[in-house]
Amino acid sequence: MENKRSNVEDNLGAALVFKFLPFWPLFVVLFAICSLGAWAYLRYYAVPTYAISASIIVKDEKKGVNDSKMTESIDAFTTNKIVENEINVLSSHFLMHEVVKDLNLYASIYEEGKFKSTSAYNTSPINIKLKSPYDVAEQPAVYFTFDYNKQLVKIDDVDYPLNRWVKTPYGEMFFSKNEKKNDIATSPLYFSISSPKKEVSKLLRTISIETPGKMSSVITLYIEDEVPERGEDILNSLIHAYQQAIMTDRNKLASQTLDFVENRIRLIESELEELENSIVKYRSSKGAIDLTEQGRLFLQSVGDNDKRISEINIQLAVLDKIEKYVISKEGLSGVVPSTLGVNDPVLSQLLQKLQLAETQYQQLSRTTAENNPMLISVREEIANLRPGILENLRNQRDNLITSRSRLVATNNSYNSVLQTIPHQERELLEISRQQLIKNNAYSFLLQKREETVLSSAPTSEDIRIVDLAQSSRGPISPRPLLAYLSAFVLSLIIGIAIVSSREILNSKLLFRSEIEAYTNVPIVAELSSVKQQNNGMFIEPSEAADVEQFRQLRVTMGLYGRTFTKKKIMVTSSIPGEGKSFVSTNLASSLASSGKKVALLDFDLRNPTTSALFDSYKHPGIIEYLIGDLKPDDIIKSTSIENLSIVPAGIDIGDHTEHLLNGKLEVFFSYLEEAFDYVIIDTPPVDLVSDGYLLSQYCDITLLVMRHAYTPKSLVQRLAQNNKLSTLHNVAIVFNGVKARGFVKGQYGYGYGYGYESRYSDKVYRTRSIGTKA
Repeated sequence: MENKRSNVEDNLGAALVFKFLPFWPLFVVLFAICSLGAWAYLRYYAVPTYAISASIIVKDEKKGVNDSKMTESIDAFTTNKIVENEINVLSSHFLMHEVVKDLNLYASIYEEGKFKSTSAYNTSPINIKLKSPYDVAEQPAVYFTFDYNKQLVKIDDVDYPLNRWVKTPYGEMFFSKNEKKNDIATSPLYFSISSPKKEVSKLLRTISIETPGKMSSVITLYIEDEVPERGEDILNSLIHAYQQAIMTDRNKLASQTLDFVENRIRLIESELEELENSIVKYRSSKGAIDLTEQGRLFLQSVGDNDKRISEINIQLAVLDKIEKYVISKEGLSGVVPSTLGVNDPVLSQLLQKLQLAETQYQQLSRTTAENNPMLISVREEIANLRPGILENLRNQRDNLITSRSRLVATNNSYNSVLQTIPHQERELLEISRQQLIKNNAYSFLLQKREETVLSSAPTSEDIRIVDLAQSSRGPISPRPLLAYLSAFVLSLIIGIAIVSSREILNSKLLFRSEIEAYTNVPIVAELSSVKQQNNGMFIEPSEAADVEQFRQLRVTMGLYGRTFTKKKIMVTSSIPGEGKSFVSTNLASSLASSGKKVALLDFDLRNPTTSALFDSYKHPGIIEYLIGDLKPDDIIKSTSIENLSIVPAGIDIGDHTEHLLNGKLEVFFSYLEEAFDYVIIDTPPVDLVSDGYLLSQYCDITLLVMRHAYTPKSLVQRLAQNNKLSTLHNVAIVFNGVKARGFVKGQYGYGYGYGYESRYSDKVYRTRSIGTKA
């Protein structure tokens, strides 16, 4: 199987080489042109581009990255991020807008070149900042100069100072020194003002943010830029904006939680103060009272329950605050409240999703319209999250209320115990119990306040930078090797297209296979194209190749046999110009050179080309024999070629088809068959004149000449479909005038040429040169 496949591939490769190798000069010229184009592109138009990358790691416990135990103990707002969500945050419009504003990408400066403009990020002496970039009209090119001595920027013949907001025709601007400048500009400088939204869209298209694998929490940022320093600044600015966004969200949440805790502390402090005053007043009025052991046990049990009740009340207050936020109409613009004291992972996860969706909504609402599909999708996601959170809050509230009721019922069971305690001790015990409850709540709130303060600053594990932006050593594009390789491939494609299209779209016969596809008539010879003679007379071929190809024709026709049964050979064509006279005269000359007596008959009574070639034009011939009293001997004329005689067409050339039926042809051909070894008959084209069909019955072989790059394909197809070829006796085809294909000589069968109008009529003969036309 492999050998068979290898043979097929070898044959296909050989066929392609054979098909296109003759046109190698065309491919060389095309490759030279394409290579010149590639060189011009690399030299004048291509802008070198560098690859810049950076990487960060985010906290994702599902992928093996989590906080340390110590960090968890002091960070009340620790939330494990999802890498996929953080990728969306990094590629958000909000952060990209921050990058554009930070680096002033809406006012880029360029150096004007002869063929292309290049960025002046490292060569411009100044940076440009706009006060209202969203309100300024776009400007494609504003030229300026900088006076290093006076430190002035000149625009439209107006000087502007540095480090000051100035009003210009292009908006209020702030010019400052370019700290990134490391070279001197050699061409005129200009700046272009574009919309920040357009620059944001450009960054979103050029920056690639992805993770190396599904189990990795590392995020890789990648960009390609013509200025490596600018690409590094863009990625570093994006990472910084991302860090600032995280810190802002954490600080808002911590501030809200701290306000809630402070309010609760102030309330507990006032209540504790009242209870302490009550104890002091009671002891001063009633005297010191020593609680019994039973009272102590009661106080301890009731105190534990009251502590739990107090924690439940705090949790209910937190749930109320969260519920108020969720059902608030202004929830889209707020910060999700803290879940302080509520240890429910489902609620935390839902709130985290809600916060992420609201953050994304805020970012999109600043840059997109209200009817934007993305904005509508985020709004629907927020609306779908709210019912789930409210349901979770209601379930938790029911559970907490049930627990509180159970604890209250337990405390009520101690009322019977209170009845056994003396009245004074019972009053003091009740006051002490309230004091203990408030003390526990106060301690709990103080602890939470300290945790909130400690969590207000993000820990180092919240986001960790693995690698700051780093550019490649050299440009990654354009690649000269790839450019020239593309030029080579393009030249091949163009060359193959030219060669194939000219052959496929050509309406003339080019290949022997085309003849074989239209008809089953055998092809006995392929005759190469020869140079035309200039003297208008027949000259025996002297080139060995020309002589040999007619010898091959004789061999193929079987004319070397001892019996010589095929003596009368008719040579015709479909239309004029296919070379029937060329074939008949050269075949007769070849047979005569072998020592056989040959008679060459010019039966083309309208256009006697053969007669003219042997200087027998306007001599008595076949026409006079058919219409007069001449004998065969009277019209047979010898030639300068030994053993070759010619019978000219005659003097009165024209339409004499009817005379061919007067009965004299049988006598004439009988005489010639006795007197000569071979009789070669040159007839008119069979597609235009019927003479050939009448003469074919007297002949042993009919040679139908078709000319390469001249005979229409449709004509061959029509002859086959009309069964005209079947009316010719023992017909065979000679493929004449085959030219070398392409620019390689000696490869016959594949070539090009131009056809001529197919028209045949009476005419006065003019001396014409011998060649492949008839």
